[in-house]
Amino acid sequence: QVQLVESGGGLVQAGGSLRLSCAASGRPVSSYIMGWFRQAPGAAREFVARITRGSSSTSTYYTDSVKGRFTISRDTAKNTVYLQMNSLKPEDTAVYYCAASLYGGDNPSKYDSWGQGTQVTVAL
Repeated sequence: QVQLVESGGGLVQAGGSLRLSCAASGRPVSSYIMGWFRQAPGAAREFVARITRGSSSTSTYYTDSVKGRFTISRDTAKNTVYLQMNSLKPEDTAVYYCAASLYGGDNPSKYDSWGQGTQVTVAL
């Protein structure tokens, strides 16, 4: 079982950038497909990005609304996954969660371990 802790959220103006971090412990992040999800008040938790398992070649996937703006990456030495968010929009406002899965996909029910979440607020 891997433990995950998100950080890096905050208040940013539209068009600005934030980098979220997901620090893992107990297991290496390279053992999992790692995903970022977000949830706005009253909305369902939705997929944002994921990165495939492995310590060498990896693949990344994004929901359409963040393609070209967000980048997921992994630092195996630090056992940390990142979400670089650029050109932020008010509709990006949500609590962001990192999660780990043995099999991956876009469905949050397929992810076994979750962080506590970090708030991202994008103002006009």
